[in-house]
Amino acid sequence: MRPRPPVKGRGILSGTGLIIAGLTATLMALIFPIWSYADRSGTPVDVLNAETVSTQYGPLSALDREFVTKVRLAGLWELPAGQQAQQKGTTQAVRTAGQHLVEGHTFLDERVRDVASQLGLALPNEPNDQQKEWLATLNAAQGVEYDREFANILRLAHGRVFSVVAQVRASTRNSLVRTLADDANTTVLDHIKILEATGYVDFDALAQDMVAGSTPPISNSPAPPAFTADPTPAVPVTPSYALPPPATSPPPDEP
Repeated sequence: MRPRPPVKGRGILSGTGLIIAGLTATLMALIFPIWSYADRSGTPVDVLNAETVSTQYGPLSALDREFVTKVRLAGLWELPAGQQAQQKGTTQAVRTAGQHLVEGHTFLDERVRDVASQLGLALPNEPNDQQKEWLATLNAAQGVEYDREFANILRLAHGRVFSVVAQVRASTRNSLVRTLADDANTTVLDHIKILEATGYVDFDALAQDMVAGSTPPISNSPAPPAFTADPTPAVPVTPSYALPPPATSPPPDEP
């Protein structure tokens, strides 16, 4: 009996299948180490560790340093804005908001310079370009227009920094930065409320500006600490509203 001739095309299909199987196995071998390696280079944890330096008060991250810089920058323009509002505001509510800005940022500026000095961080001595533009807008405005510009510009700025304060307070491992975030949180929230109490805040426009996220960050992350001199002598000032101590216990249960 003569052997049955091979079916045409069977050898080609078998060869193609072997090639596909080989390619699949090679691809899986390449992919598997990538997905199985938990602490691979370039992850957020790697970036955090690479940009974090050790201090006697705990690790100091790039976000921590950015926060300290932003607290200083806020005072450099919001303090003069508050002083101006006390003079140019046409309503008592606007003038009161200006007073809160002056007291709060005088207090915070003292705090941030003390923290920066202990951590060896250099601080800016003038507002950034965006803040200078805001001050120029306020300088040009008069009457009710000034009241409206003041309330909305300052409320927008405080809303943006409020989320940064919360992020830093939740994640920092540095005790000095943590207590500074506590003070900043109390001060910023007070300013948000007093600005809203002016009656001039446009919440619809504010919501759109907050979600747009089209403005650049107000500063670049500063370099790791280096021992530097304090920019200017700090003048101790106590705000008129109460600030909580760095660590508090829950209030006792009422009978």
